[in-house]
Amino acid sequence: MVVGLVAVIVVALLPRAWRASARRARDAALLAGVGGGSVSLVGRTVAGALLIVGVQWLVLTHPTVTGWARVAALGVPALVASWALVRALSGSTVHERRHRRGRR
Repeated sequence: MVVGLVAVIVVALLPRAWRASARRARDAALLAGVGGGSVSLVGRTVAGALLIVGVQWLVLTHPTVTGWARVAALGVPALVASWALVRALSGSTVHERRHRRGRR
């Protein structure tokens, strides 16, 4: 039960850590003046994949984990990956309208 809760918390905090990591990497690249964007992207991708695989392995190999924790450990990363792939591969973007003070 505790492992499942920890896995859900880790998965929930992953986007925040990802954004902070991306922001630090972008700031470091701008400060250094080096175009190492692809290397940084590969490193972050590998680190994220290792984190996801580690949490999944921990949840799936623990004998007292419930079915919902297993569904969360496998389903949440799959949803995030699917969202990222659809967003990257689709040609269209969604433009949100911004209204000032509720007026159109």
